[in-house]
Amino acid sequence: MLRTNTCGELTKKEINKEVTLCGWVHRRRDHGGIIFIDLRDRYGLTQIKFDPEINKETHRQADKLRNEWVVAVTGKVIARPETMINKKLKTGEIEVEIDKLEILNESKTPPFELSEEKAKEANEEIRMEYRYIDLRRKKMQKNLRLRNEVTKVIRDYFYKEGFLDVETPCMVKDTPEGSREYLVPARTFPGQFYVLPQSPQQLKQFLMIGGIDKYFQIARCFRDEDLRGDRQPEFTQFEIEMSFAEQEDVINVMEGCFLEVSKKIVPKKKILNNPFARMTWQEAMERYGSDKPDIRYDLEIKPVTEMVKGCGFKVFAGMAEKNGHAVHALKIDKGAKFTRKEIDDLTRIAQDNGAKGLAYIIIKEDGKLQSPIVKFLGEDLAKDILNTVSAKQGDIVFFGADEFVTACESLGAVRKECARMLNLISKDVLAYLWVVDFPLFEKSKETGALGAAHHPFTRPLKEDMELLDKDPFKVRSHAYDLVLNGVEIGGGSLRIHEKDLQEKIFTVLGISESDAERRFGHMLKAFEYGAPPHGGIAMGLDRFVMLLADEPNIREVMAFPKDGKGRDLMLNAPAPIDEKELKELGLGIRKID
Repeated sequence: MLRTNTCGELTKKEINKEVTLCGWVHRRRDHGGIIFIDLRDRYGLTQIKFDPEINKETHRQADKLRNEWVVAVTGKVIARPETMINKKLKTGEIEVEIDKLEILNESKTPPFELSEEKAKEANEEIRMEYRYIDLRRKKMQKNLRLRNEVTKVIRDYFYKEGFLDVETPCMVKDTPEGSREYLVPARTFPGQFYVLPQSPQQLKQFLMIGGIDKYFQIARCFRDEDLRGDRQPEFTQFEIEMSFAEQEDVINVMEGCFLEVSKKIVPKKKILNNPFARMTWQEAMERYGSDKPDIRYDLEIKPVTEMVKGCGFKVFAGMAEKNGHAVHALKIDKGAKFTRKEIDDLTRIAQDNGAKGLAYIIIKEDGKLQSPIVKFLGEDLAKDILNTVSAKQGDIVFFGADEFVTACESLGAVRKECARMLNLISKDVLAYLWVVDFPLFEKSKETGALGAAHHPFTRPLKEDMELLDKDPFKVRSHAYDLVLNGVEIGGGSLRIHEKDLQEKIFTVLGISESDAERRFGHMLKAFEYGAPPHGGIAMGLDRFVMLLADEPNIREVMAFPKDGKGRDLMLNAPAPIDEKELKELGLGIRKID
């Protein structure tokens, strides 16, 4: 090794020891001829000192050093004067008196400063382009250490529980299940393609059919979809699959994993519920307006559908009397202080989530009601509704009236924003929640067509089987999501393992027999050879680490993420491919007007 020690380990125990350190020049100070440098590596900082009385030539060399130059230095560990001890650093009681300096590499002036305060001022595109410099920052290295610690605890936990870590391939068959997939041209089979897997879903089911019994993997996954703060085109998930298991078995083993990670990695954070809270999808939607509710704060939604049937306000009455629609109310304590602009902003949030508007009633401090809808509802009905939701003076009540899911989700988005505005969200709490009994099918927002809510291999509840033909939208499934602080961090289900039931689900989904054979024939074939009952779950590692690190997006906990448009600014990808290579793959580029 070029070094005897790292920059984060020397203490008073090493005084008078000769050491060699390697690292980057973090900060340089010239005090009356003596040059002090904070030398940095992954492990920390050590103050080194160049004194012309110790070595004039070395001191002369040190005068050239600038930030981010890479150096190796050799010298003696000495105690710092009492007045210069830095109690914030592990190495703060010592410094190294340098006798020998070797400049390993010079550096241009970085495009942004590495101090945390200055780095915040840097444009994210610049940080992404120079990611190798951004990774030198203390926060980024802390986040990557945290990620490493989380994955270690996860691996150790599943090894202890008897799961086999099995790698699955990253080039598979195109079997569209939801998100758009990335295509990989097959050179040896012109005109044919592999795809990068959205998830190893079918592969882990094959492992169960293969008798592996309990599978575990930290897997890379790929989805060609629009990006946001908690989504990347390539991401990492940790996942399990278990044979001869019921829903409780999967939930219990995964809950044990998250408890172990939380207690070991972020012991100062309070776990709100142990065992984790649990509610059905129906309850989550009705009470919180979301299938991934944040339960760190109350602000519960209340149904008032029955109360407004036949009332004078046609907007409410019409929805209340329409099948599959609902009218809900959300009381916000002390919300009467919201300004007109704030209410307008909340209305836009509701509209962004499908609502046509956002009705409200303000209860002023003198008890009078302020609202454009009271004259239509009538004073008596308005007061009855306010009593039902336990509203009092100084509160505001918002209303959602629409198709059930839209009424719920629009108020759920308003609920979340109100909690932020009123500072109700604690960062010191981990609020885990299982949402269970999801609908097996959902209606497409674009076309209204029936589709799989999770994926087409999800097992229906036994008691709802008879509804598959009569009313498929009412069929519930053995599907379960784990939510942390209002963010879905993973989901799973018990799987279908019988060929006839799988074919039935394909039929309900409108997948023809020939299409099912083309897309999923390999699965149907495998089910004919003794497939055991099985189930599993997949968890988003990036999202989980993001929440533990209190970061606003997953790019801050990934070493080399893509930007918001899916570009790698450091490698300048995607990039054009040479025409010769395209020809070898049997491909050509056609311009689209």
